[in-house]
Amino acid sequence: MIDHLGITVSNFEASRAFYDQAMAPLGASLLSMVPTEYTGGVKIGGYGRDHPIFWLHEGAEAGPGRHYAFTARSRAEVDAFYEAAIAAGGKDNGAPGLRPHYHSNYYGAFVFDPDGNNIEAVSHTPE
Repeated sequence: MIDHLGITVSNFEASRAFYDQAMAPLGASLLSMVPTEYTGGVKIGGYGRDHPIFWLHEGAEAGPGRHYAFTARSRAEVDAFYEAAIAAGGKDNGAPGLRPHYHSNYYGAFVFDPDGNNIEAVSHTPE
């Protein structure tokens, strides 16, 4: 039901470096940068697999306390996301594992991004 969403980040280049690495295991990458002549000089870029659905917008009102979950196509993708996000400087907020209190096949991992947003990769597949 959600077509796309965006978050404000305090340092676009730092967040871009983090998300470039964290999104790669999910098959997502930075697909679009809005030309700054349309944004008043503000950096805005969108990540996705086929089209941009997760947008970073540089600004003063960044995180923390927001939660974003990204669909992984397998539990292995969740594991790879977690490892990549931690390697990129993310802070652990829940290692990969089953969360049966959410749903019987809910396998997720949680990491805080550079602005303190709680980002997650989740798979609902049995493997």
